[in-house]
Amino acid sequence: MTVTLYFHGAAGTVTGSCYRVVHDKGQFLVDCGMFQGNKTVRDLNYKPFPFAPKALDYVLLTHAHIDHVGLLPKLTKNGYHQPIWMTEPTSGLLEYLLPDSAGIQESEAERETKKRSRRDEPAFQPLYTMEDAEAVLKLRKTLRYEEWVSPGPGVRARYWNAGHILGSASIEVEVEDRGKPIRILFSGDLGPEQKVFYEAPDAPSGYDYIVSESTYGGRDRQDMTLVERREALKAEVNTALGRGGNLVIPTFAVERSQELLHDLGVLIRSGEINPRLVFLDSPLASKVTAVYRQHAAMFDDMELSADELFNDPRFRIIEGVEESKAINQIRSGAIIMSASGMAEAGRIKHHLRTNLPRQNATVLFVGYQAPGTLGQIIQSGAREVRIHSELVPVRAQIRSLGNYSAHADHTELVDWVTKRLPAHGAVFLTHGEDEERTALRDALMREDGLAGDQVILPLLDDQVELRSEGIAAVERPAARRVDLAQVSSDWHNAYASFIIDLSHQLQSAPSDSERNRVMSALKSVLAETGPVAPPLALKTQPGRTAKALHGEPSGE
Repeated sequence: MTVTLYFHGAAGTVTGSCYRVVHDKGQFLVDCGMFQGNKTVRDLNYKPFPFAPKALDYVLLTHAHIDHVGLLPKLTKNGYHQPIWMTEPTSGLLEYLLPDSAGIQESEAERETKKRSRRDEPAFQPLYTMEDAEAVLKLRKTLRYEEWVSPGPGVRARYWNAGHILGSASIEVEVEDRGKPIRILFSGDLGPEQKVFYEAPDAPSGYDYIVSESTYGGRDRQDMTLVERREALKAEVNTALGRGGNLVIPTFAVERSQELLHDLGVLIRSGEINPRLVFLDSPLASKVTAVYRQHAAMFDDMELSADELFNDPRFRIIEGVEESKAINQIRSGAIIMSASGMAEAGRIKHHLRTNLPRQNATVLFVGYQAPGTLGQIIQSGAREVRIHSELVPVRAQIRSLGNYSAHADHTELVDWVTKRLPAHGAVFLTHGEDEERTALRDALMREDGLAGDQVILPLLDDQVELRSEGIAAVERPAARRVDLAQVSSDWHNAYASFIIDLSHQLQSAPSDSERNRVMSALKSVLAETGPVAPPLALKTQPGRTAKALHGEPSGE
């Protein structure tokens, strides 16, 4: 039997990282992450795994972000009880991240069940429960960077600093194949060169296969030193607070919150910014910060210790629900940081619902926003968004600051891959949208001289046979778990946008009779398309639809 690599996630998307390696002595996963993004992508979380969890021998984790570990409780729920290997800091983070995720699943299921009960429909079951998350924590096994371990027969693995978040790793794997090892390097998520806490990503060179992330393929951030980045943050903060409102920052509980807190603390200490209050409204971020304090000896370039930072009376870490609600009574002078970073869940949605309608408020995005997320929709310039089933007008100033990303940009990705070459078999580009992956592939071909068949862009559930002399053809699944055309922008988002546009059309109409004519014209178009037409059939005849809505002849 040969070695086969399966791409069960982060293949054409930026989330759901999950790779499966099958060899003649067993099989294992590298990561088991949650899918995030539009509803079509999120629905993948509820579909059955494309493999039998009980057949797995172990799992290797690159780091603790939910899009890399968030389906581990679903794995245990479906009968998996084998070891899960990770670094010590990753283990500490999972202690809080997985129970928090389980709590979100249970509360969302409870909220959906209440909606269904009003329609006399059966209860909605959570993706997994707190009990499933606790089961994962009992399976943790830890190792040190650059230490070889043998997690199972015929395989050995070694972890390297990835510079992404606390405990993040690229994983070097050797899988025995007919007496010879096949060497594979899984990049995990790679950090940028300039970070407060860590040195640049590292790993040896010379592999048979490299699986590299490509989140920022084709996109370079402005090169900034840590001092320059702090200056950029200072400018954003002072401009925002100078407008007379609050500054709201959607941020991830892991890494981004800690870096922002550190830089804000440095700026406050030097008198360069002067907010009334700085809120970190996230019980999870508070617990994660405690893990960071525990591993502070690993950090680089810190100007403030955690003790110094939190001694400032303006810093408030919020845990209770009532305290969180009270923040929304503050109309000016506050910096409000809250999870999640893509504004998809958690308390940040409440703060956005309160502050987005205020013209003097500012929302600052400091990380990647996946297509279809609330964060991406706001960032793209939407005039209204739907939060908690309500339409919320966007009047606040919307800003972005890219240099707080925990991901390497295009040039840094090319540099990382180049330093790991040669890859005798192939380089697989994952964890990125197709546009970004294509840009990174073209750059690797141009700058490193790799042939077109050496840089591969796998799709969801593709599989490839890995040989020491090179790969066989990529095999496509008989049926995919999702329509790939719906991944970047699905019909749910298009529907929400259409409803908002229709509402604006009706509100701006000069009279009630005109509103009735618009609706009558729309009904007539829907009747013509028929009940089996695609939801976006109206988009296929934009000129005709626009004329029909205005009661004009179509010319047909």
